[in-house]
Amino acid sequence: MSVSPPAVGGPLDGLPPDRPQPEGRRPRRRVSVAGVLGELLLTAGAVIMLFLGWQLWWNDAIVAGQQSSAASQLSSQWSEQQAGRGSVSTPRAQFVEPEQPIEPVVDTTRHSNAEAFAVMYVPRFGDDSQRTIAEGTGLDVLNSADLGVGHYPGTQAPGEVGNFAIASHRSAYSGGMHEIEQLQLGDAIYVQTKHGWYTYRFHDLEYVTPQTVEVLAPVPHHPELTPTDRIITLTSCNPLYSTDERVIAYGVLESWQPAAAGAPAEIADIVAGWGV
Repeated sequence: MSVSPPAVGGPLDGLPPDRPQPEGRRPRRRVSVAGVLGELLLTAGAVIMLFLGWQLWWNDAIVAGQQSSAASQLSSQWSEQQAGRGSVSTPRAQFVEPEQPIEPVVDTTRHSNAEAFAVMYVPRFGDDSQRTIAEGTGLDVLNSADLGVGHYPGTQAPGEVGNFAIASHRSAYSGGMHEIEQLQLGDAIYVQTKHGWYTYRFHDLEYVTPQTVEVLAPVPHHPELTPTDRIITLTSCNPLYSTDERVIAYGVLESWQPAAAGAPAEIADIVAGWGV
């Protein structure tokens, strides 16, 4: 005699069937205070993460574009002023580099806080890395949508014997020096003023504490010495999204050419596109 198996999904032999639930009614779910608090915390966490994403990525991208555009406009303004003077007697292509290095023009004008006076361009940082350099290193400069790089008051001017020291954020408000640790020996650091172009070459990198202000001395780490070199010092925070340390990049002036000669040949085409 064969025994028929129970219907699929039905009760097993010997056990009573489940008591049917009244049609249209479902068990009520109890809501606890802990559950409500957990939901609120999850929502708050999601909002915070969205805000951080906006602040660290989207907002940085917007500010980076604004700072780059402002630097391009300042550079183009100087170029137009130079062209208006009619001082360029030969086309750019016919300009002949002098056999002897030209003594760089050093403008020791005392600028007011947040006053723009130069443009920095570092190809290693990207094609759109041009940033305006202004006097001071406060948030009104570093967090500005039009500036982004600040000059340490009391340090030297572009091209001057000593230390032209500047600062910028690494990861916020466009991160003007986001790739500072990627600099390689010999990388160009261009600085433009209304007088011309200063070409520095990256020399070395170091990490220091925020209290190591000796890096700003005319001879870094040796304030007692008299400077003989014309150097540039780039400073930023380290590591990313932290202010625990400072990362310092040094460069030495290689050459200078007057505004009448235009931008250095290596970047002339790029600079020409800034005004477009």
